[in-house]
Amino acid sequence: MLKGINPLMTPELLGVLARMGHGDVIAVVDSNYPAYATGRPVIPMPSLNSPEAVRLVVELMPLDTFVEAPVRYMIGAGDTELREVTREVLAVATELEGREISGASMERFDFYEAARSASAVVHTQETRPYGCYLLTKGVLPAFGPQD
Repeated sequence: MLKGINPLMTPELLGVLARMGHGDVIAVVDSNYPAYATGRPVIPMPSLNSPEAVRLVVELMPLDTFVEAPVRYMIGAGDTELREVTREVLAVATELEGREISGASMERFDFYEAARSASAVVHTQETRPYGCYLLTKGVLPAFGPQD
């Protein structure tokens, strides 16, 4: 057990987050997503939904400030409004980042293609449709020695 680390964090996810660099992406996907088809390492998180898994990741990983949308989310054909699960994920990201995170939508097959280059796929037990997200890692605001 480690101090200051959420007890839901797994050694596998902690290792992936530590190895990721600025601009790397991690996918957080719902229970319907074909996680193993991406060819990327899969981290099963069967006790978490998508907002809970995003919280676990963003508690430790800064989101990128150099891109317009450090959170990208899957949408269904004909979606005109944010789904409840996406509103929850963006609220978690905004809370933990201390800045507005609005995200950017992606059609399903564009999301599938982008997820193939993710560092890993966090496979949740989210049952709400289209609860799938790509999170881009940023840099710590005060990294390294301070003068």
